[in-house]
Amino acid sequence: MDNHSHDPEHGHHDGHVHHPHDHHGHDHPPLRPSVLGWAMVATLGLVVAEIFGGVLGRSVALLNDAVHNLSDVPALGISWLAMRWAERPADSEKTYGYHRAGILAAFTNAILLVLLSLWLGYEAFERFRSPVHVVESWMIWTSLAALAVNGGITLALVRGRGDLNLRSILVHNFGDALSNIAIIIGAIAIRMTGTLWIDPLLGIAIGLLVLWSSIGILRESSHILLEGRPREMRVEEVARAILTVEGVQEVHDVHIWSLGGGHNALSLHARIPDMHLDQCERLLRAIQEKAAKEFKIDHTTVQLERAGLPAVSGYVMPEPVKK
Repeated sequence: MDNHSHDPEHGHHDGHVHHPHDHHGHDHPPLRPSVLGWAMVATLGLVVAEIFGGVLGRSVALLNDAVHNLSDVPALGISWLAMRWAERPADSEKTYGYHRAGILAAFTNAILLVLLSLWLGYEAFERFRSPVHVVESWMIWTSLAALAVNGGITLALVRGRGDLNLRSILVHNFGDALSNIAIIIGAIAIRMTGTLWIDPLLGIAIGLLVLWSSIGILRESSHILLEGRPREMRVEEVARAILTVEGVQEVHDVHIWSLGGGHNALSLHARIPDMHLDQCERLLRAIQEKAAKEFKIDHTTVQLERAGLPAVSGYVMPEPVKK
C-alpha cells in the first residue's frame, strides 16, 4: 500500500492499494494459447477440405461454409495474440497491464461475427431466388468432417467460456458446428424431397442465431471498454459496505470498473474524523480488505477527507448509513 499524500490543512489523505500478484480468488482461463494455435491449424485444413468438397460437389453451401471457416482464422489469431499479451506484466506504458487485450479481441471478433452473419443471410436469400442443384453426398461427408473439427474445437474451448475473448471464439465455432449440421440436414432433405429452399432457410436461421450471440458479446465487451461497472456489482452496495468500516462516516465519488480478465478496480472518497497517519493506514487497509473479500476488487484507490468538508465531487451516496 502506498500513501501518496497527507495534508492536514486541507483535511484529506490519498490511499492507493494494489496487489499485482494476489488476485483474491480470480483464476486465469484454464486454456493455454497453444490450444488456439492448434485450432488455427485445424481450421485451415478444414477450409481446404471444404473448398475441394464444394467444387467437386457443386455446392454453394459448402463453398460459403469454407469462407465462413476461413473467417475463423484471423479471429483465432487475434485471440491467440490477446491471450499472449494478457500474460505480460504491467509496465511504464500499460500501468494496468494487458488484461483488456482479450476484451479488445472479443470486441473485434464480435464485429466480424455481425458482418459475417449479415453476409451469410444475404447469400441465403439469394439462394431462395436462384436455387442450386448440388451433389448431396459431397455435402454430407464433407460436412461430417467439418462437424468433427468444429465440434472438437468447441469442446476444447468450452472450459474457457468465462473469459469474454474465448467466449467469442466459442460462439464462432459453435455457429460453425451448427452450420455443418444444417448442411447435413439440408442435404438429406434435398435428396429425399428435392426441395432446394430447405438449405437457405436453415442458413438464415443459423445466421440469426450467430447475430444474436454476437450482439450480446459486442454489448458486453463495449461496456467494459467504456469503463462500465462490473455487471455483478452495485455501486450502492459497495459504498454501503465501505461505510461499515470503523471510522468511515460517509462515502462519495465511487467509481467501479473492470480491467478485464476478471480484475476489477475501485476508487472512492471517504470522510473520516481527524486521526493520526498510522490510524489512516490501518483504515485504508481495512477498506481494501473489505473490497477484496466481499466484492473481489483487487485494485483500490481511496481519498480520505476530513468530516465536515462539503462534498463537491461526482457520485454521492444518498445518505450516510446510520451506525
